[in-house]
Amino acid sequence: MLVGCFKEREEFIGQRDVQFKVMKTVHNIYDELIKIENVFHAWHEFRLGKSGKIEVMKFGFNLEDNLFQLRDELAKSEYRHGAYQKFVIHDPKQRIIHKAKIKDRIVHTLAAKELERLYQPTFITDSFACQKDKGIHRGLSRVVAAARKVSKNYTSNFWYLKCDVRKFFDNIDHAALISILRRKIKDERFLRLLVEIIGSFYKDEQGKGLPLGNFTSQWLANIYLNELDCFAKHDLKIRYYFRYADDVLIFNDDAGKLREHLSALSVFLAEKLCLRLHDDKTFIKKFSQGIDFVGYRILPRYVIIKPALKKRILRRMAARRLALARGEIGLSAYTASLNSYYGCLKHCSGYGVQNKIIYQSINQDQYV
Repeated sequence: MLVGCFKEREEFIGQRDVQFKVMKTVHNIYDELIKIENVFHAWHEFRLGKSGKIEVMKFGFNLEDNLFQLRDELAKSEYRHGAYQKFVIHDPKQRIIHKAKIKDRIVHTLAAKELERLYQPTFITDSFACQKDKGIHRGLSRVVAAARKVSKNYTSNFWYLKCDVRKFFDNIDHAALISILRRKIKDERFLRLLVEIIGSFYKDEQGKGLPLGNFTSQWLANIYLNELDCFAKHDLKIRYYFRYADDVLIFNDDAGKLREHLSALSVFLAEKLCLRLHDDKTFIKKFSQGIDFVGYRILPRYVIIKPALKKRILRRMAARRLALARGEIGLSAYTASLNSYYGCLKHCSGYGVQNKIIYQSINQDQYV
């Protein structure tokens, strides 16, 4: 079976990252990767939460034949990625999702788990997106702890730089990404598989973009921006640096130093990663004005949920109550949604939002 991901060692807030290890190259990945037990394991992992979908059930009717055929295609290097199905979601802004066929998504799961095993040990501590034992709330707690330390327990102010990469997924350069992968991965067959997955999609320009719907895209995006993380920590020696997906946050007592960091990061992104920062979402402000990060607003001595997320929670819970009243979902599904949102709210001063959810439940007719 595929080896489980490396559990990152905890570090103290503000301590310089010591996870910049010598980048070891790896060989002989592919034969182990495509063993039939790993293909079956990838199938079982892929189908979690999807077993009731028609396309998944159809694939499962001839499961062994389908998986052995896929394994043979991979073994003979005859696997070719299929076309994508495009659809639009609103979360809350409009996003275009590209969904691959089931066979391709099983391959994505195989490749992504191997990328996780190889690369997660090389990521910095304060990179939080799409990693085991990390995520939104780990990122929030690290930023809050750092803000408290830099402000000397909220007795002084400081400056922060907030950066956002413009159209990040749409502008990831395939050639630059493959070059980054080649530095570590020396197994040509595994590289060819990754090139096949990367090259299966482009957005507005040939050779640019990763699809939002792919499991591999999350890891490839992290690997891509890990270059920026290493530059910030290694070359610029930035002590308080945090990243979630394409959102970057840096603390410093000196606004002039942040402007220097901004200039250096902008040049690095343009020259090395073919990306640029979003002008309207990149700025330098004081901590007293509040820091927006991972859906929360961090202020001296307390954290609140952002207004847009608050509205979304209330709107979705109203919709879930309506679905429950109509018999479209069961009580367990409704309770799971409620507990999920309560879990988000417990990380901030969320009592007001909880009270509004309770009030809406009591006055349901007003919202249905």
